[in-house]
Amino acid sequence: MPDFYDEILKYKGFDFSAHLAQVKSADLQEILNKEFLSILDFLSLLSPEAFLFLELLAQKANKLTLAHFGKTISLYIPLYLSNYCDNECAYCGFKHSNTIKRRKLTLEEVEQEAREISRTGIQHILILTGESKLESPLTYIQECLERIKKYFTSIAIEIYPLKEEEYRQLVSSGAEGLTIYQETYDEVLYDKLHLKGPKRNYAFRLGAPERAAQAGMRQVNVGALLGLGDFPRDAFFTALHAKWLQDSYPAVEVGISLPRIQPQAGGFDALRPWSDKEFVQLLIAMRLFLPRVGIAVSTRENNLLRKNIIGLGVTRISAGSRTEVGGYTLEQKTSGQFETADKSSVEEIKRMICEKGYQPVAKDWQRL
Repeated sequence: MPDFYDEILKYKGFDFSAHLAQVKSADLQEILNKEFLSILDFLSLLSPEAFLFLELLAQKANKLTLAHFGKTISLYIPLYLSNYCDNECAYCGFKHSNTIKRRKLTLEEVEQEAREISRTGIQHILILTGESKLESPLTYIQECLERIKKYFTSIAIEIYPLKEEEYRQLVSSGAEGLTIYQETYDEVLYDKLHLKGPKRNYAFRLGAPERAAQAGMRQVNVGALLGLGDFPRDAFFTALHAKWLQDSYPAVEVGISLPRIQPQAGGFDALRPWSDKEFVQLLIAMRLFLPRVGIAVSTRENNLLRKNIIGLGVTRISAGSRTEVGGYTLEQKTSGQFETADKSSVEEIKRMICEKGYQPVAKDWQRL
């Protein structure tokens, strides 16, 4: 088991509902006055009582975000290389049993897509594949990295989990960031949702961020797919995971993503839908608990929500996203992994950020 699993075991049998129910106004007032929060303070910020303090909590989140990140929002774009997948995940449009058009970009097509994306001016890209090591082997991903790194200053990967040495190989080919979602930290629910394929290995996935950090990744981004599991539980363990990574690997830039389930090609509905208010409450709580962590919100969320949360803790948003393989340049695209809610162009997103009094940042890091 990965080292972080020991942290999860500390809360085995913990009654999250009971904790949330007993939070009082005095507890929240005390939390507001603290400089550093405990993980249980974080959990208290997700309580129904905390709704009454949301404005005050938002003001503190705004001050912390300005102090650590200034009035900037970093932009990134996803590029899907392949949608072949060996897994049977109940909630995913790419799952193996779905009868969708499958394809993998040729290296020429990968470069064509990268060239088109680079014309937007955004220098941060996230490359994704379905989880099939046979169809998208490590050598293919390395070749893709070599092809596109001349177009971007920062390339992150969101692929199947790897061994430490395999992450090291991708770092040497140009990858400097990893995004990987545990999906749900509830091991029993995880087993029920992942029916077939290598992704059934909960422990191997859980240890991926640590292996990437040990392999030299500059940035590691974790998260849970909001709507799969219990409201406070997955938020709690996502925050705990990020804090553990920050403490264990201080040289690594740790980030959190907050993806909510959107309509899937497989027709899966959220087991426990998150309201917009709960989503905003979680964002604010994450910022108060982890003042230095980067927080990303993708085009899964609609434009109005994304506009309104600028200043509350978010530091990175995607723009002009396509979740289809070949989505930027090819006439024959595949089905998307999920339906994007914000279909704004990159220029429209930049204008929206500027209207909020913030600066859109297309490049904030350069490999030397």
